[in-house]
Amino acid sequence: MHKIIIGIAILTITMVGTVAAAPSLNGPTGLVNTASADVVAEGDVSLGYYNLDNGAVGNVNIGIAKNLELGGSFLDPDAGSRINRLNLKLRITPETVVTPGLALGVEDVTDEAVRTGYVVASKALPFGFRVHAGVGNGRYDGIFGGIEKTFNPISVVTGNDNFPATTLMAEYDGNDLNVGARLSIVSGVKIDAGWKDMKDFYVGCSVTL
Repeated sequence: MHKIIIGIAILTITMVGTVAAAPSLNGPTGLVNTASADVVAEGDVSLGYYNLDNGAVGNVNIGIAKNLELGGSFLDPDAGSRINRLNLKLRITPETVVTPGLALGVEDVTDEAVRTGYVVASKALPFGFRVHAGVGNGRYDGIFGGIEKTFNPISVVTGNDNFPATTLMAEYDGNDLNVGARLSIVSGVKIDAGWKDMKDFYVGCSVTL
């Protein structure tokens, strides 16, 4: 029985990581507008593009080394000049069955808008839930965190693709509440939609190569 419980926990972590890992609106791998402890795998490239009510966001994250993610993102508001940002995230410890993953990062390294440093922990729970919590300065302005829940994970394992595995996300980014959904269409391809600050609708997609 003990081995069965451990096996379920490992499978839960594996499925959640496969379904949910994608860039956030602000660039680094994460939820809607907050970073998680996940990083792009070494040698992989993650591309994302999102359209919001007040502009567009594009980003690229590269696994330049094991546990090290280098990213660039741009914000192109409807009214105003384009803002380019450089992001860096280092995973200190990977997530295990019993311990959370831990990462630290810096968004907007060159301070084009708001340079932000943060530390974040992520942990998968049974039944497709995963929680994230962190603290940072800059745009986070203190404590931030979120929770996600993955539905239909069995289809990821069995190949039954009648409905794509879907992750629902809710978070507090230090200032606002954000909600979203992430659909895993095929391996490495995800579609996101939701509301930033519960009023600014966004939709977009990401591809990990």
